[in-house]
Order: sequence, then structure tokens, then C-alpha cells
Amino acid sequence: MEFDNSRSYINKKLDSDSEIKLVNIIQKAKSNWILILTSVLLGVLIAFIYLRYSEPQFRVRTTIFIDDEDNGGLASTLSAFEDLGIPGSNSNKSIVNEIGVLKSYSLMRSVIEGLNLNISYFSQGKIGKYEIYGKDLPIKVNYFIKDSVSFNTDREYKIIHTSETEFLFQTEGDESMTKYSFGNNIKVDFGEINIVPANNHTISPGSIILLKTQKLDDVCNYYMDKVKIEPQQDLSSILVLSLTDPVKEKAKSILNYLVSNYVIEGVNFKIKISENTDNFINDRIMDISEDLNDVDRGVEEFKTKNKLTNIEYESSLVLESNSEVGKRIVELSSQIQVLDYISDYLNNNSDQLIPPNLGVNDDSSNNIIQDYNKLLLERNRILKGSSRMNPTVIALDEQLLKLRQSIRQSLASSKSSLNFSLDQAKNQEYKLNVRRGNAPQQEREFQDIKRKQVIIESLYLYLLEKREENAISLGIPVPNAKVVDKAYGSDKPVSPIPILIYVVSIFLGAVFSISIILFKSLLDNKVHSTEDVELMVEAPILGEIPMTSSKRKLVMNDAQNDGIAEAFRLVRTNINFMLNNSQNEPKVIFLTSTIGSEGKTFTAINLAMSMGLLEKRVLLIEADIRKPKIAKYLKLSRPKGLTHFLVDKDVEPQDIIFKNEETHIDIITSGEIPPNPSELLLNGRFEKIVKYSKENYDFIFIDTAPVSVVTDTLLLGSLADSFIYVIRAEFLDKKLLKIPQLMYKNKRLPNMAILLNSVVKQHGTYSYGYKNEKKSFWNSLFSK
Repeated sequence: MEFDNSRSYINKKLDSDSEIKLVNIIQKAKSNWILILTSVLLGVLIAFIYLRYSEPQFRVRTTIFIDDEDNGGLASTLSAFEDLGIPGSNSNKSIVNEIGVLKSYSLMRSVIEGLNLNISYFSQGKIGKYEIYGKDLPIKVNYFIKDSVSFNTDREYKIIHTSETEFLFQTEGDESMTKYSFGNNIKVDFGEINIVPANNHTISPGSIILLKTQKLDDVCNYYMDKVKIEPQQDLSSILVLSLTDPVKEKAKSILNYLVSNYVIEGVNFKIKISENTDNFINDRIMDISEDLNDVDRGVEEFKTKNKLTNIEYESSLVLESNSEVGKRIVELSSQIQVLDYISDYLNNNSDQLIPPNLGVNDDSSNNIIQDYNKLLLERNRILKGSSRMNPTVIALDEQLLKLRQSIRQSLASSKSSLNFSLDQAKNQEYKLNVRRGNAPQQEREFQDIKRKQVIIESLYLYLLEKREENAISLGIPVPNAKVVDKAYGSDKPVSPIPILIYVVSIFLGAVFSISIILFKSLLDNKVHSTEDVELMVEAPILGEIPMTSSKRKLVMNDAQNDGIAEAFRLVRTNINFMLNNSQNEPKVIFLTSTIGSEGKTFTAINLAMSMGLLEKRVLLIEADIRKPKIAKYLKLSRPKGLTHFLVDKDVEPQDIIFKNEETHIDIITSGEIPPNPSELLLNGRFEKIVKYSKENYDFIFIDTAPVSVVTDTLLLGSLADSFIYVIRAEFLDKKLLKIPQLMYKNKRLPNMAILLNSVVKQHGTYSYGYKNEKKSFWNSLFSK
């Protein structure tokens, strides 16, 4: 039960030790400041190299104003022409659709082809390369192939200038280089090229130019992703196009060319609308001209047959009463005829625009026709950059089909309404004719012929008027967009930003080094300081012996005044204080440890020497007869030792005691290593030598075996006045601290105290007249 309580205490201490607190982190950071500083400086160096050789990126912007009548726009300037039916004067552009057009593949392809952007030039430096463009090009390459910008190969060619007139040419993957003169034709994979110096450029011998060709589709997709388009504000008709590229002039050319092609394409769409309308009007004029000629001949034949000269004057008084009704009939008949023409055109031209504003007084039909034309125009524009299987095109075709059905229904409804109104007008005219009484039959027949003539003539004149209006529209096509700002950009790159890179590098350097420290701490399971021991062992701490890089085993003498000597003097003082109750009696002090190599022999020798410096009678007994080290450390060669005394009853204690002048103490070495050390130590002879030692010495230091390895120490523990339990820092696993805790808790080692050996002291800990002993930076970094 007592063992379980001790284990519970140790586990509790281990859990507490596993929590890394802020104070501990700060202390570890302070103790490893060289690592942190080195990591930060390394990060700054990497940032400097990155900034030195990274390619700066420049952002270029251009602003355009989209013609959107709902928000006010260019269409408002043509409001005077609205009654003429000019295409585009009533446009209602969708900003989202216009962004889609600007980002279309076909539009970007026209830019790449127009600027030959699939051909790039780079200047090769000692470490990296950078792109050159436009007026900065020292050479000009001419391609002698058909449509040279559309070849689909990725190639790179190296041009090394040897003089002002000659150069070396090398193809990618070819180890050999060929010399050419400027102006000579060079055969390459896709044809022939010709290289000549650019105007106003001096070619330096040894300069290297890389000529790179790329697949057109890859370049298109690359710049489609890089060009950003967004409204300047919410619900705004102003679009901002931006492009980030290492070559500012190249980015400006791309944006300006893109906007220019977009504007031209919009004008071409409007011209196409006007041309379709003009063709429709001309076709109808030709048909109506024939009808009008037939009616004119009918009038002539009627007057000749009936010998009529001025029938209008003769009938003026009769017709005066029903003139208004006649005008009404003419108007209604004209509108019915227009509806018939539109219906006929709609049935025979499924993919053509329906001419708007042809005189139909039905607002519903006019509105549907306008919507149909806008949707058809949008569908044709999208179809230019895609196929008919595009989901958007299919959806638009379905909407167009529904609108055509709506137009037919609306025209049919309008025609039915007009026929009803015409019947009413004719009925009214009939009543007026009855009231005229005996009007000549010729008058009525001539009136019918004349009315037909007026209807056809008015329709003919109307179409002539519309043809002139359409000609005006064709002569002044209005663009879809207006350029507000041409492409511009700052000379200051947007990336990389030096201050940001340096700040991030410093931060990452510090985080990296601190992470190493924390990771090392998490993996570290060694004892480092008295705090680590106090967390798990309740025994008192006798003192600390600092780590030393010296190979000396004897650190205590009159001349020694360094840090480790002072540490042994401090431990000596603490031993005297701990044993002051028996001040006048001899003291037997056992030294042990958990495992081997913790420095108990080294500690025993120097503690004994420190007591000897006080002119005390001191005896050092080497009771670790399994692995003796005292004779080796002191370079002694004695024929007899402790094992001889334990085995041979004729040997007396004074026979094995060796007086060492160098250490000023008496020593009993272990002697020969026996086959049965435990039995020898328990045969009763060891108690005799301890008794003899207490009678003749003030202090008896006994170096015993580690307690976790053998039981020798525990068997002899009752002979000790005090136990010094040596724990080596940077060596013993923290989990093994449960052994000294159990020894102390169960009182297996009387008057037990802890002595921490080989402690790594930080700078300034020992600073009173002697040099610090500490690990090197790299040892502290990589050791556990």
C-alpha cells in the first residue's frame, strides 16, 4: 500500500512536470538565445536572397464604363433617335454578362494572337533569368511559317551573342551550338526563323537571350486566370480590369488590347443588327413596289373604262362625310398588313433578328420583339466562344422558342383585335354609303381601288423612311463600352514586399528556433536541475556539482578555487550542518546512485579530500567491489584491498589502509573482484572494518554500488549515519527518480540526501572569481 502511494505521488509529479508553462518557455528561450538569434539571422539571410533573386510583380489596372441605360450611359446620348428604332439606343446591358464576354476564351485568344504572347524572350543572368518585352528587346525574330503564332509546341532556344554580327544558336535538348550571322535563316522544328538586331540596341558579346515558344491554349488559359474583372462598386456600370505580371509594359499591352478588341466586337455586333434590318427592309420594299404598280395600273384601267377624269372632285362632297372613317380603315388595314409581314418573316427566319418599330401600335408585341432581339443577340455572342451544346446556349434557345411562340400569339391577338376594329369601321362606312343614297357604282368601285392604293403607298413610304433610319444607325454604331482609364500601373511592385518578407522571415526564424527548443523539451526525459528532482523526490537536496569539461578526477586541493571546487566546499558545509547533532562522533557516510556512471566515485573522492583539507581524519573505503574505480582514478597499485580483508581473517584493517599524500586522506581500495561480492559483504568482516574506522577517523566515506543494480548497498545501509544519493544531471531518466523517492519514502537509506552531479550551469551562475563550466552551444542544442 505504501508502494502504491509513492507511485501515485510520482505520477502526480510527472503530470505536473509535463505541463509547459510560459515562464519555463521564456527561461528556455533565454538560455538558448544563441539558437534563436542564429535562426532569426538565417531567416533574414534567406529573405535577402529571396528578395535579391525573386521576380517582382507589378499590378496594372484599366477602367471601362459599360453602356447600361438603367444606370445612365451612352444610350442616353441617342435618346433623340428612339422613335427611329435605332438598334442599341434602348439597350439594357447585364454587367455580369459583359464580364463573361471580357473573360471569354475567344476574346483572350485574339489578344494572344495579336500580341504574339506565346513567344517570350528572357535575358539569362549568372543565377536566374528575367523576361524582356517590347522596346527592351535587343533582337527581333521573324517567322517564315503560316500563322506562326498558332503552332502548338513548347520549345526553348538559346542565343549567345559572340559579336555585334554573329551569335550561337542552340535548340533545347541539343548539346551542340551553331554559329550564325544576323539576318541568316535558321531551320527549327516548325519552319524557319530569322534573327536581326533590334533598332537602337547595342549587343554585348557574351549576353544570352532565351527564346521560348508555348502552346497557344496554355497561354490563353494562363492569362484568363490572371486577369481579374470586378465592378468598381456594387451595382456600378464601371468595371476594373487588373493584371499582375513581372513585366509591367506587357501587362499594360494585354489590358489595352483586350479592351480594344472588346469594344470593336461590340460595335461589330451592332453593325450586324443594322445590316440584317436593312436586308429585311429592302426585301419588303421590292415586294411592295410590285403591289403598288399593280394598283396604279388598276386605277388607270378603271378610269379609262368608265371614262372618268376628275372623280375626286366629283365625289368630294359625298366623301367628305365618311373621310374620317376611310382614314381609320386605311390605318387599320396597314397595321394588319405589317402584322402579316412580321408573321411571315418570323416563320421563314428562325435565327434572324426581328426588325423592331415597324409601325405596330401594340406595345405588348413591340416589347416581346425587343426582348427576343436582345436574347438572340446575347445567344449569338455566347455561341461565338462556345458550341451549340453549351448549357447556356441550350437554355437561351429554349427561351427564344418560348418568346417566338409568345410573339406569334401576341401578333395573332393583335390581328384579331385589328380585324374586329376594321369590321366595325367598314360597317360604319356602309351605313354612310347607304345614307348617300344613289351614289354611282363607279364611285364606290373607284373608292375601293383608291383605298388599296393608299394602303400600299403608305406602307411603301413607311419602309423607305425606316431604311433611311437604319442607314443612320449603320453610319453611327455606338460601342458597348467607353475606356475611362487606359492601362496604368505603379513602378513599385506589389510583390514581394521587402518589409513584409523580412518581418515574416524574422517571425518564422524565431518560431522555428522556439519550436526546436520546445520539441527538444518534449522529447527530453533527463534530469537537468534540482527543480526536476524536487518535483519527484521528497528527500532534501544537499547541493549541486557543476559539469566540467576537464578530465581531472581530483578537483580538491589547497590551490583549487574554481567553480567545481567551490561546489564541493558548499556540499561539505551542508554535510556538516546535516550531521551537527553528532558533531563529536565519527560519521559514516555512504555514497550511492541509481545506476552506474553517475559520478558517485568521483564525488566520494573529492568530498573526502574536501574534508581532509579541514585537517580531519578521513578514510575513503571502496565498497563497490563489483566495478571498482578509485584505484584507477588515483592511479594506485596496491596488492591488497577490501576483498582481501573480507576473505582472509588474518588480514587486519591497518594492513589494507593506504595513506595517499596527494589527497591527504587514507584509502581502502576494493582489491581483487570476487566471484561472490554479496556474500563477502555479509560475512561480518565489513562491520569490523567500519568499527575500526569509527575508532580511528572523523569521517568515513564509503563508495557503494548503485541501488537499482544490486542489493549490496541496501544490505549494508544500517551501518551508515547518512546516505548521499548521487544523481547525475543530463544523464538519468526522470522516470528512474521513483527509485530514490521509494528509498526515501520507505526509509531504506537512513538520513538520505540528494547530491546533483554534473549540472549544466548557465552563464553567470558561478561568478565569484572563477570560470563557468558549461556546454557548448551545439552540444546543448543536439544533446538530450
